[in-house]
Amino acid sequence: MERKSILVTGGAGFIGSHVVKHLVRKYPNYVILNVDALTYAGNLENLKEIENEENYVFFNIDLRDREKLFKLIHGILNLEGVIHLAAESHVDRSIGHPMDFVQTNIIGTVNLLDAVRAEWERNGGYQGKKFLHVSTDEVFGALGEEGQFTEETPYNPHSPYSASKAASDHMVRAYHDTYGMPTVITNCSNNYGPNQFPEKLIPLCIQNILEKKPLPIYGDGLYTRDWLYVLDHVQALETVYFEGKVGESYNIGGFNEWTNIDLVRELCAQMDEKLDQERGTSESLIEFVKDRPGHDLRYAIDATKISTELGWTPEVTFAQGLSYTIDWYLQNRDWLERVNSGAYRDYEEISEQSS
Repeated sequence: MERKSILVTGGAGFIGSHVVKHLVRKYPNYVILNVDALTYAGNLENLKEIENEENYVFFNIDLRDREKLFKLIHGILNLEGVIHLAAESHVDRSIGHPMDFVQTNIIGTVNLLDAVRAEWERNGGYQGKKFLHVSTDEVFGALGEEGQFTEETPYNPHSPYSASKAASDHMVRAYHDTYGMPTVITNCSNNYGPNQFPEKLIPLCIQNILEKKPLPIYGDGLYTRDWLYVLDHVQALETVYFEGKVGESYNIGGFNEWTNIDLVRELCAQMDEKLDQERGTSESLIEFVKDRPGHDLRYAIDATKISTELGWTPEVTFAQGLSYTIDWYLQNRDWLERVNSGAYRDYEEISEQSS
């Protein structure tokens, strides 16, 4: 019998590449199919360790290309499930270019739902299938000084990014309710870890400290986020994919709230120690900058449901995860340089030519 396949979208991105590597290594009885448009944040160098594994296949396809997507899905043998991570995800970019987020996060998701639904219905229905849609806590809006987001929190997005993700969540639920598609949704807090594109806060600060550039902090720095180490997120997604109940949603969080300014100060302290610098050297680079529009004050995830029902809890403390992350960037400065220079695109072109 042919092996079953799991399709991962956005598998060359930060979280997606960690998901793909984990699945390829842990489940040799599955074929792991990676679909990625290779936009600026998609980097095939993230997958070098597994690119030649016999149960891994990469496809450079944009979810907005409906015809190519349908053709691809139709040709997959024994498609058991989908883990849908592909998305435009940077809030600042969404403020400047909201239509990109509408096209990728909403239209791309609907195209994927349609293609997968058609294939599953053509091949006997939904039994044993799963469509896992990976979303964000930002769809819930902002919190005050107290409280946490639960799975029952009403949606109240404040940026074009979070609004586009909220819309995609609604479409996924609608396909479950209308067509009976076996969908499940996760809403996750801020991720950090190796391979994260350096426009995000933690890798940006690591890079700027190495280059002795300012560390930009929005407003007063008191914006608060719940931070989760990326490999803990991977474990959560694996758990929800294999054990999560169809039609449900699960919040994934680190139980780990930090204000931006306190997080950056902790990062500075670790960087000074690891670089053998006088304490305070990195912190002197902090620079408060004009706030961005629609900036949510605080996010905090209540991950009780996934913990009590599925047994998942985060394993990596923030101090550990931040240390691992800094060490990775210090040991992989060539990766950072290739991303900043755009040289990683050359690797993608070579990989596509050889595939």
